[in-house]
Parts: sequence; structure tokens; C-alpha cells
Amino acid sequence: MSKTSYPLAADLYGDLLDETPAKRSGFAEYLPGLTLALVAALAASWIAEHYGAPRMLMGLLIGLALNFANGDKRLHPGLGFSATTLLRWGIVFAGVQVTLGQIAGLGWQSFVWIAAMIALVIAVGAGLGRAFRLGTPFGILAGGAVAICGASAALAVASLLGEKRVSQAQLTLVLVTIAAASAAAMTLYPALAYFIGLSDQQAGWFLGSAIHDVAQAMGAGYSVSEASGQTATIVKLSRVAMLAPALVAIALLVPGEAGGNRPRIALPWFVCGFLAVVAFQSFVALPDLVLKVGQQAAQFLLLIAVTATGIRSPMAMLLNQGWRGAMPVIGTTLAAMVLGLAGAMLLA
Repeated sequence: MSKTSYPLAADLYGDLLDETPAKRSGFAEYLPGLTLALVAALAASWIAEHYGAPRMLMGLLIGLALNFANGDKRLHPGLGFSATTLLRWGIVFAGVQVTLGQIAGLGWQSFVWIAAMIALVIAVGAGLGRAFRLGTPFGILAGGAVAICGASAALAVASLLGEKRVSQAQLTLVLVTIAAASAAAMTLYPALAYFIGLSDQQAGWFLGSAIHDVAQAMGAGYSVSEASGQTATIVKLSRVAMLAPALVAIALLVPGEAGGNRPRIALPWFVCGFLAVVAFQSFVALPDLVLKVGQQAAQFLLLIAVTATGIRSPMAMLLNQGWRGAMPVIGTTLAAMVLGLAGAMLLA
């Protein structure tokens, strides 16, 4: 089957489209799809701000509601640009959220536990992917999203694996399930910490290590106390900093395709950019305004990417995934909760 015989709606990362420079007509080609994704993301941001709903979840749901627009091929270039290029720049800007000093402040024992926890959660995801006949790459995608930073990590891991290993329907399913699981964790985990009798520092360690999304981990931490919120923020951002080494490990360990091809082991440019931003702001004191703008830029670029992913999702393929498709996210969420709670009790 030739590349052009695949449905365009399934080509999330440009793996299937055979485009040549002659077919491109400049920025105007990207404008329709980019405008749709931007307007939808602004609507999601407004709803999240006024009703307290998770921003990424609102973007995904609005994107899915606009899925019918994907039938217009004129939108494909702009939607693809939003879901890939803007995503990668969002990951670069996410580097302003964490410094090497914050990571070092946890102590080497905590850092080693976090690294081991991420590896174990991804391994659990890979095992569940095989057990439920969803494929090892799908399990790695789910495990990486839970272990590191939710939707942002899911998009980064999917970008590394490519459409040939993880379909757009599977990516969308992970995004939907991860948003629901993270929202449930943000609601339930603070109560669990109180019921168990964790101290403020222990509660912050638990919430920062077990909740998927950065904003929700921080929100859950500060709902307990100021000290808990600070600890949750540092622990969570330490998990974000593990995105780059996790991608390297995935590139090394993921099974090759039938033709013997493997993901490229070289670090993608956006991961190098993320590390460069982390290193730069670790040694150069940036103004608070610059940090705030960088954080907001990262959040909004990732929101546009999630929204565009929802618009481009093949709904028929998504609905055919069934209940089994949610099990890797559910299983890895439970694994992260147990490991995070154990770490809080032993190290905090």
C-alpha cells in the first residue's frame, strides 16, 4: 500500500503524507487550520478560567466536538502544524518551570526514587499494553504520560514513537483517560493523605509524585498547605525534568518495526531545547515576568496542540478501542499512587 493510500485523518505526525516543497504555498496554507485550533484553544482557556475545569481536558473535549471539521483537507496543514511544531515549542518553554537547584534540593535519595518510579510505571504500562493486546508502544505511551507529566508527556512520547507505532486514536484515548485520571487524583489524593495522617511535607511529596498534570499536582498540594504545595511543586517539576532521559530510554528500548526500523536514538531538538532552558535558568536569574510569560507560553502552546489533536482524531477508530484501551492508564495510575505513597513515607 502506498503512503498516499492511507486516510489523511490518521496522519498525526506527517509519517504518511508524501509532501514535496512544490505543494506548499507558504504560511497561507497553514492559516485555516491554525486559526481553528487557536480559537478552540482560547474557548477552552476561557471555560477553564471561569468554571475551574482542567484546561487540557477542556481543550481536548472542544477539539473532539469540532472533529467534523477534519473532513476539510484545507485544515490539515495548519492542524498538523499545531499538533506537532507548536507542541514541541511548548515542551521547550516548559523548561522554565524547573531548575537544577530545585532538583538537587530534594536530595539524591528522592531523585533516585523518582527516577526508579518513572521507570517502573512505564514498565507497568508496557506490560499492561501486552496483557490487553494493545501493543507495547501503546503501554509505553500510557506509562510515560502517567509517570512524567500527563498530556504533555503523552504528546512528547507519541512524537518520538510516531504514527506507525501509536495511532492517533490511541493517543487521543490516552489523553482523554489521563485527563480524567489526573482530575480524580487531584480530588481524592489530598483526602487520602489526610486520612493516612501524612505530614505536610509527606503529603506534598506524595501529591507531587503521584498526580499526573503539573497544574493539578500543584493545586492539590496547595489545597493541603503552603508547605505541602511547595514540596509538591518541586517533586512534580523534578518529574518533568526526567522527560528527556525517559525519551532516550524509550528510544533505546522500544521494539523495532517489522522492517527492522527503530526510533532514532538521537535526542529530538525540542528535548535538547528543554534541557538548554533548564540549564540556562538554573545559572541565570531570570526576571519573574520572563518566567511567568514562559510558563504561560508553554501552557498555551500545549493547549493548542491538545486541541488540534482532538480535532484531527479519527472518531470511529477511537470508539473501536473499547474499555481495554483505558486499562494501561488506570493500572499505571494505581502503580504511581502506591510508589508515590511509599516514597513519601520513606523519604519525606
